[in-house]
Amino acid sequence: MTLPSCYEQRVQPVLASLVDLLALERLDRDLFRGQSQDLGWGAIFGGQVLGQALSAAAQTVTADRAVHSVHGYFMRAGDVRRPILYQVDRLRDGSSFTTRRVAAIQEGEAIFSLEASFQGVEDGFDHQDAMPEVPGPEALRSEHEMALEIADHLPPMFRAMALAERPIEIRPVEVRDPLRPRASPPVRRMWYRAVDVLPDDAALHRYLLAYASDFSFLGTAMDPHGTSWVQPGMQVASIDHVMWFHRPFRFDDWLLYVVDSPSASGGRGLVRGQFFDRAGRLVASAAQEGLIRRRLPR
Repeated sequence: MTLPSCYEQRVQPVLASLVDLLALERLDRDLFRGQSQDLGWGAIFGGQVLGQALSAAAQTVTADRAVHSVHGYFMRAGDVRRPILYQVDRLRDGSSFTTRRVAAIQEGEAIFSLEASFQGVEDGFDHQDAMPEVPGPEALRSEHEMALEIADHLPPMFRAMALAERPIEIRPVEVRDPLRPRASPPVRRMWYRAVDVLPDDAALHRYLLAYASDFSFLGTAMDPHGTSWVQPGMQVASIDHVMWFHRPFRFDDWLLYVVDSPSASGGRGLVRGQFFDRAGRLVASAAQEGLIRRRLPR
């Protein structure tokens, strides 16, 4: 993926750095290398591997076909100190659909696998869920602003995360305190937007949305139980992640992420999400199952 040479000079560095992270280095026809991003969690953020794997797959597909479906499985925690190799397998190039499989590899072992399907523009039936009525982003505060207010009370690892600049701004409709969680319905609604202008590359906007879709997602499954991922003894990790892209969008304009959790059992939680643009169009959907274990001290 080639970006305008002037891009990194005219946008906020934290966003330019993320765009560069998702661009990847092409080593061979179907082999790519991506650098790792340390967000302070001790392991690679799942959204990074998802976004980079989608980037690798898309770079082997003709520009007239856009991704409409992504299915990924997280198998091992990634090492933030090492780059990741992305090996693409060209499963099918059909008359209407193109299918790719991607293995994300560190130290000879797969840490993530992805299958993605691409399709050209096609007319057809059209319907969607309605966007819920919520306050606009202008009336809300960002997660970063609220995190700065409690940073002094966070453990050192989480404090560094709270103070760090963010390439994606998130403004929640329902405010939750991760330090003092209370049982609440498993529904979250948040406005998302890149912090600056992005190039006119529709594929890049999809990579970034895939990356961002993993933020504030699995936590929804813990809300009815009055706990959060920063509570002592909690083990929280993504198992799989699925996305469907329905309609064109721009990620440098606000998108509403509506998330709910219909079930939690067996140490796992299920979450579902829908992205709406400001005009009320449903542009993408996502789902994830993840570990939400409480490890009691022995």
